[in-house]
Amino acid sequence: MAGTGDEQMLERALELAERGRGLTQPNPVVGALVVRDGEIVGEGWHERAGGPHAEIVALTQARELARGSTLVVTLEPCCFTGLTGPCCEAIVEAGVERVVVGAIDPNPRVSGSGLEHLREAGLRVEMADGELAFRARRQNEAWRTWVAAGRPFVTYKVAVTLDGRVTLPGSRWLSGEASRRLVHELRAASDAVAVGMGTVLADSPRLDVREVEAARQPRRLAFGKGPLPEDSELELRSGPLAAELAALAGEGVQSLLLEGGPTLATAFIEAGLVDKLIVFITPHLAGAGSRFFGDLSGPIELLHLSTEPVGEDVLISAYVREP
Repeated sequence: MAGTGDEQMLERALELAERGRGLTQPNPVVGALVVRDGEIVGEGWHERAGGPHAEIVALTQARELARGSTLVVTLEPCCFTGLTGPCCEAIVEAGVERVVVGAIDPNPRVSGSGLEHLREAGLRVEMADGELAFRARRQNEAWRTWVAAGRPFVTYKVAVTLDGRVTLPGSRWLSGEASRRLVHELRAASDAVAVGMGTVLADSPRLDVREVEAARQPRRLAFGKGPLPEDSELELRSGPLAAELAALAGEGVQSLLLEGGPTLATAFIEAGLVDKLIVFITPHLAGAGSRFFGDLSGPIELLHLSTEPVGEDVLISAYVREP
């Protein structure tokens, strides 16, 4: 991008996009600004599936001031007709001269076609780079994997002691209260939550969202061979992992929070089906017990690692691949 002005505008567009969180599925969240002479003359976000896209909302607000302007948008504008008309044609017809885009559309059928359409129409098109580009991709990480890979975005969440164990003798909980509350927020933001049969038999987990606000409960799954205990409310998924994830994607599941033990976690990561790790490091040394992964076939380099304190615990987040 050209400079700090564009970066500030894209920051604003990312903020606007978040207003559609939880309302746009199966579509992504998107924010857009129309900027002329350094001033915002129109802004908008995708408010709901089937409603106008962010670019259209911003252009409608800008009206004639869109001519000669810069459009800043968090995701590549579409150039096809779906539930709404193509945004690229509206951008060209409005007289926009320059477009700044946060992230390219990952759909292999249309990726890059919107940018190409705008360039062929004579507009200058620039892509975000660095941290802002990552944030634009991360904002729709689940949708991007669902569209591009045909499966849900899988986050493996685990609490471990400082010596990497997943159990602590004499204690039910490893993590503190603040971490456990955050886990419920993660569940609330996920389409599905899953464990393996070992966890089902050992802990009888509910996997529901409690004590935090949730628009709806996630689907609650158990991977492995059954049968489930008679009192279990989980769905049993007994097929090969890749096939089960493809089936879930076909049912609209874009994000899966994996909470299983080391057997299931190792199977998922060895199959290349884990996208993100969320690890709560607790202030304990267990001295013995299972580690959160079994032996892997080789090393895995993690990306975009970040850390933050959560109560008395430390939360480590990292990506297995670029979102």
